[in-house]
Amino acid sequence: MSITGRIHSLESFGAVDGPGVRFVVFFQGCPLRCLFCHNPDSWDTNGGMLMEADRLAENILSYKNYLSGGVTFSGGEPLLQSVFCEALMDQLQENGMHIAIDTSGAIPPENVKNILDKADLLLLDIKSIDPTMCKTITRMDNHNALKTLQYREKIGKPVWIRHVILPDYTLDYPMLEQMAEKLQKFSCIEKIELLPFHKMGEYKWEALKEPYQLEKIEPPSKEDMEKIKEIFRKHHFEVS
Repeated sequence: MSITGRIHSLESFGAVDGPGVRFVVFFQGCPLRCLFCHNPDSWDTNGGMLMEADRLAENILSYKNYLSGGVTFSGGEPLLQSVFCEALMDQLQENGMHIAIDTSGAIPPENVKNILDKADLLLLDIKSIDPTMCKTITRMDNHNALKTLQYREKIGKPVWIRHVILPDYTLDYPMLEQMAEKLQKFSCIEKIELLPFHKMGEYKWEALKEPYQLEKIEPPSKEDMEKIKEIFRKHHFEVS
């Protein structure tokens, strides 16, 4: 009997979630409540579409010839559905697909060790290097995220760091300097992706009747983003 899981949505031609053109599977359910989340409809663990791993893998593989990069598991939080996630990953990797997992690192790495061992690439969302700020913007500190990074370093498998630049919160130059210095110690990090805050998901908060706290926050300026990129370049990171 095929393992089932809950899926928020599917994207057959993704170009911003890992290298190359990728099929992106957005998993349903997330333990975080990020202030800047653009998919709050993915939070509910009982929402989304119920799908079988076998059938989903078959669907994805039908696109294989068009995917120069592979498949990315995103969310929500894919590692929240670890059994389903691993079953789907195994079937795809058996068929030669490159698997990237976009995760907040909120799940303790010891609970998802098999997945962290097998994933070809981890897109790790470091919400903030400061645990207090991390808890302010997500309701959870960064302890498990940093442990996840440490584990990928230990096994020598690649990581791309993703970080949302949110004015009044993570747009803090001393904190960003601290982050760059701390991350410089990890040889597994291949790239830093700096993501400017946007309000494209604000309407979803309204539809869900969830209080949206960032109404008055504007996206960071191009000048700010360039200055922040230079902080990480100064520490010898590839930055996008």
